[in-house]
Amino acid sequence: MPPRRLRACHECDWVAALPPLRPGEKADCPRCGHTLVRRHYRAAQRSLALAVAALVALALGVSFPFVSFQVGGIGNRIELTQTATTLIGFHQPLVAIVVLLTIVVLPAVYLLGVIWLQSGLMRGAPWPGSRALARSLDHLNPWMMADVFIIGALVSLIKIAGMAEVQLGTAFWAFCAFAVLLLMTTQSIDGDWMWFTLAGEPRAPQGTRPGERAAGQGITGCPTCGLIGRLDERGRGQCRRCGERLRARLPHSQQRTWALLAAACVMYLPANLYPIMTTTSLGHSQPSTIIGGVVDLWQMGSWPVASVIFVASILVPVGKVVALAWLCLAVRHSDELHASTRTRLYRLTELIGRWSMVDVFVVAILVALIRAGSLMSITPGPAALAFAGVVVLTMLAAMTFDPRLIWDGPDHSRPQHLEEVAHDR
Repeated sequence: MPPRRLRACHECDWVAALPPLRPGEKADCPRCGHTLVRRHYRAAQRSLALAVAALVALALGVSFPFVSFQVGGIGNRIELTQTATTLIGFHQPLVAIVVLLTIVVLPAVYLLGVIWLQSGLMRGAPWPGSRALARSLDHLNPWMMADVFIIGALVSLIKIAGMAEVQLGTAFWAFCAFAVLLLMTTQSIDGDWMWFTLAGEPRAPQGTRPGERAAGQGITGCPTCGLIGRLDERGRGQCRRCGERLRARLPHSQQRTWALLAAACVMYLPANLYPIMTTTSLGHSQPSTIIGGVVDLWQMGSWPVASVIFVASILVPVGKVVALAWLCLAVRHSDELHASTRTRLYRLTELIGRWSMVDVFVVAILVALIRAGSLMSITPGPAALAFAGVVVLTMLAAMTFDPRLIWDGPDHSRPQHLEEVAHDR
């Protein structure tokens, strides 16, 4: 019988042996419940087909009219990319870059990478650069926000439906299909099978014991391909399969998380005090803050939309900052009894963070679409950039926090290299 393959959980540092898996099955960490491996049926063919379909839908989405409106005999029609390019004319280039990257550029790069990678695996001879490309796919995943943009588009259309006649173009439906296909593509990637096909499965370091913490054995799991690797006396190493740098714990994890949270709090003040957009109707201009927009929608009777904006733009950013700050404080007093609950809280902060970008997308769409001069127009406010900064900073804060610290606890004996890594970059 071949030896069992071993994995070290990225969230609790527990070493577990993988069972034989059939398509549709998954292996979870017995300690924290984190999914270690998920097996798919015909993984390469499935991912390739979905990626090609998503890329075709994206091409249609950027080639045809996205949405149009008409009021008082005056109207406007926009394409998808204009939601970003129009912002440049209002001196918001950074917001424009964020919008364009998250809804078009990064998803296109990701899909092309999947096609290149999976087509090479299907032919039995990976194309050049496949390993470096496979390492990059996971890093792109959190920053693709086509699904969030669709919610932003729906909120925008509901906001103006009572003031003007709105028509959805071919690109709108194509982009909706693209968002669904992109999500299916990301879910179809079988990383374990992909790396096994690319570079095999080197044996775990001799003496690796399942059912124990990896840190206590001087090993760790690769955050990219999952392979267990040996660490030196300073808690460093390099993955033998994909070349990723290995660390016993993310260097200065708590300090970096605190710094990013502090920066997010600073940006959150102007994001709520300054107007996020200004609406001009019949020559009268009315600036609107985030919370002011929620109140207006509520008074108009659009309670569902007001609730979505309130949750995404108010509750989620504040809740994420509070949750990560509490996790940083709780690390020093953590124990295994509460570690599982705290790990689930950390997973939630990672999951919901990007949905705060809804308000930024709403502004981008309305600014591009509502351009009828003094009759009706919308311009972006200074809060748009500040709020986009809050979203990005809180996402980075969640990425820099090492959830394995939750499980270390003050009562666990820690190897010397875990103490030294705090003083070493």
